[in-house]
Amino acid sequence: MSNIAELNPVPLWKHFARLCEIPRPSKHEQKVVEYIVDFAKQRGLDVQLDDIGNVIIKKPATAGMEDRKILALQSHVDMVPQKNADTDHDFLTDPIRPQIDGEWVTATGTTLGADNGIGVAAILALLESTDIPHPALEALLTIDEEAGMTGAKNLQPGYFDADLLLNLDTEDEGELYVGCAGGVDVNAQLPYSAEAVPADHKAFKLTVRGLRGGHSGLDIDKGRGNANKIANRVIDAANQAIPELRIAGLDGGTLRNAIPRESFSTITVPAGAEAQLKEIVASESDLIARELDNEAKLDIALESADAPASVMDSDTQQKVIRMIRACPSGVERMSTALEGIADTSNNLARVVTEEVDGQHQVRIQCLVRSLSDSARDQHGRNVAAAFELAGAQASLDNAYPGWTPNMASPLLALMKAVYKDMEGKEPEVKIIHAGLECGLLAKPYPNWDMVSFGPTIRRAHSPEERVHIESVGNFWDYFLKVVEAIPAKA
Repeated sequence: MSNIAELNPVPLWKHFARLCEIPRPSKHEQKVVEYIVDFAKQRGLDVQLDDIGNVIIKKPATAGMEDRKILALQSHVDMVPQKNADTDHDFLTDPIRPQIDGEWVTATGTTLGADNGIGVAAILALLESTDIPHPALEALLTIDEEAGMTGAKNLQPGYFDADLLLNLDTEDEGELYVGCAGGVDVNAQLPYSAEAVPADHKAFKLTVRGLRGGHSGLDIDKGRGNANKIANRVIDAANQAIPELRIAGLDGGTLRNAIPRESFSTITVPAGAEAQLKEIVASESDLIARELDNEAKLDIALESADAPASVMDSDTQQKVIRMIRACPSGVERMSTALEGIADTSNNLARVVTEEVDGQHQVRIQCLVRSLSDSARDQHGRNVAAAFELAGAQASLDNAYPGWTPNMASPLLALMKAVYKDMEGKEPEVKIIHAGLECGLLAKPYPNWDMVSFGPTIRRAHSPEERVHIESVGNFWDYFLKVVEAIPAKA
């Protein structure tokens, strides 16, 4: 079988296949929103857009379920646009090309969008159904979750009557999530003077690639390499041995919520130092490969490049190297209350040189996460301080709260009972070191009793993203059993 629309359960997979055809990177969800609105109108469902652009769809209860509590269903329509550098793909115009790889569905050189396309597809399949018993449904399909949680942040009270909400945006079958980390962006800019390339210098392109990358929340505790850190380390080692080395350009990482897998730097050295540079890069590469023994595909390459237009002034260059070294990256602290869960972390996500209004600058973007909002803010200030000590301007932006767990949740108790009845064992109840929209949704709707769950997805936010086929079927079956078990109104 090569067509994912034919996989079981067909009602879900056919909608996911259609979503793959519609470009929907964060902040560019117009096409998928139009598709979903048209989907609802064609089926006679009550549909509207709120002021920020979230889609809200309501469907009456099926016969015999009218006395049940109203149930809200929530997923986000956008996806993380990540691709390998050698993949020819425009996320604004090109469809995702899914393929079946044994027990998994993956994409061709890009992210798949199972995060959170599978959740959206499940909601659309239930809304479309004519033979699945369910209470009155209120679907909330949010925009821009991955790049700022804009949809959830701007949701207003008054749209929903439900007291229960199922968030379909976590990535391990058989696990129920009742809490998550909050986050804050740390952005820094350091201006520099662009100087003429020294006359006797040769230019080289330093490439770091092949890293596993992944989700900056779910995978931050796995000790994966950070391409920005690695590139900076190699440049620093070369600069220590060759003081005349100059940085002409930096371009590492792509998105705040993805561990950077690739970095591309342009440097220059005196013509007589070419052999020494190659030896240093090779030696440092060997050391890093041994240290990162979980990064089997790490590739650090040096090749000749065309002469750049300019190089960074030496004083700023030293500041840039040191502030990237000083910037904490990875887990700052593991939780003492929750075994195996990261409490606080930072992802050094993006490092790039650019020219803005005639001024050259280095721009750095980080994403700090924490289970504690106060620890989130404190670690954000720690990260900002590493940049400020070098003279950069740094700011904390786009903060969002964590989701405080309610272990006495009636919805959680119901879902645990349904799972045990189906599987003969208790599901795992967890808190996740990643951002879910539930913490933000609780502000306009504090009455919502919320639980998050989903199928097994691996390597989200990277081109190796994949979803386990069998787990999607199990997720769908469980989803429908929970929907059918929603209790009567008090």
